[in-house]
Amino acid sequence: MIDIGKQIAHWRNSAAEDWSVAQDLVARGKIRHGLFFAHLVLEKTLKAHVCKTTGELASRIHNLVRLSEKAGLILSYDQIDLLAEVSEFNIEGRYPEMLLPPPSQEEADGYMVRIHGVLQCLNNLF
Repeated sequence: MIDIGKQIAHWRNSAAEDWSVAQDLVARGKIRHGLFFAHLVLEKTLKAHVCKTTGELASRIHNLVRLSEKAGLILSYDQIDLLAEVSEFNIEGRYPEMLLPPPSQEEADGYMVRIHGVLQCLNNLF
């Protein structure tokens, strides 16, 4: 039998570690990599919520909006829009043929602020 509490702790602890990496990468101008890690942070946090809500292992998907739906979270339109936008950083990080120009440093910093806000909201729901 799967220990859901351990799964939730794993996702949350891993997300916290990845957030530090994302912040460091963006601060050093490694925008594409930093935003990929920021996506991972949201993905892992949402997977912890899926485990908490369903009592089962999280699906092996990366779409942040879909994960929020599976977790049964009620989010604002702005939060959902951000999740959809950030999901693009996952695709760009995994599939080099899909590469678009990375956001500027200023745009990346703005994303990080917005991601942090959603992350705080999600963490407050535990």
